Amino acid sequence: MPKITDVRFDDCQDSPYIRPKRMHFLQDGQPRAWDMVHVHDTVAILLFDRTHEELILVRQFRPPVYLRNDDGYTYELCAGLVDKDKSLEAIIQDEAWEECGYRIPLAEIHKMNSFYTSIGFAASRQTIFYAFVDQSMQYSDGGGNAHEREQIEVVRLPIQEARALIYNEAIAKTSGLMYAFYWFFEQFYPQLLSEPQP
Repeated sequence: MPKITDVRFDDCQDSPYIRPKRMHFLQDGQPRAWDMVHVHDTVAILLFDRTHEELILVRQFRPPVYLRNDDGYTYELCAGLVDKDKSLEAIIQDEAWEECGYRIPLAEIHKMNSFYTSIGFAASRQTIFYAFVDQSMQYSDGGGNAHEREQIEVVRLPIQEARALIYNEAIAKTSGLMYAFYWFFEQFYPQLLSEPQP
């Protein structure tokens, strides 16, 4: 992963990703104001390699996290912005190809759930999907969109190590990843264990 140097800040005035706003309203007849940021909704996907019993994640540098821990690298689900005129499934299909190198048929992408994040200042809606993958679907090493200078590391996490990652506060990770892991162990993993072994 790249080394981060020469950090500086300036005002963000023309971002295609966020727009600061101030909402004025009456609550029980009393005037109030609330500052917020208008952002895109997002999609994410939990990829599970059943052959190797691994969860496939991404690790990348996030500048806002860097301000908190002087490292900035987070473990996340493969994810992307809802900023294209496509279905959510088609958007996350593209992201799985760009970030992780998997070409997943749309019929193999299943919705897990959706919820709001950053509700105090943004209220972005994230929809999480899941898919089972195998080597036949992997056509590249992934790594992100080169035109946007993304530098994404693909992480293959054995399922035996997933619970430890959830509870390790020293490892920066997203709430969506932790939710997906909980869902995996509650909804899917018990069925996997009960399946007859070849």
